Amino acid sequence: MSSPEIASLSWGHMKVKGCSSTYKDCKVWPGGSRAWDWRETGTDHYPGVQPADLDEVLKKGIDLLVIGRGMSEALQVPPSTLDFVKQKGVDVKVFQTEKAVAEYNKLAGQGAKVGGVFHSTC
Repeated sequence: MSSPEIASLSWGHMKVKGCSSTYKDCKVWPGGSRAWDWRETGTDHYPGVQPADLDEVLKKGIDLLVIGRGMSEALQVPPSTLDFVKQKGVDVKVFQTEKAVAEYNKLAGQGAKVGGVFHSTC
């Protein structure tokens, strides 16, 4: 299975190719996507992305995870979270969301086993 392309991104809206839903924040992996609901794990901009936010995507057999911190990079990514990803044997890249989506789409287009979590607002 290939990682789905992110078809569009604007403030508060993301579309994933092959999916009829529009997401505010989303998780993507080879063969799928879904909304990233911060309420599930109690995530907030600070302290930021938690291992529990990423576990589902990491279990999908990815080699690389791309994290989008938001349009203004308000979403924090603690070093402990990056360590958690690396301990799972997965490389991780963190960018402002527009750059993160571009990097994710480039890798997905090359057939990489890439996953991502993206915050589409601040």
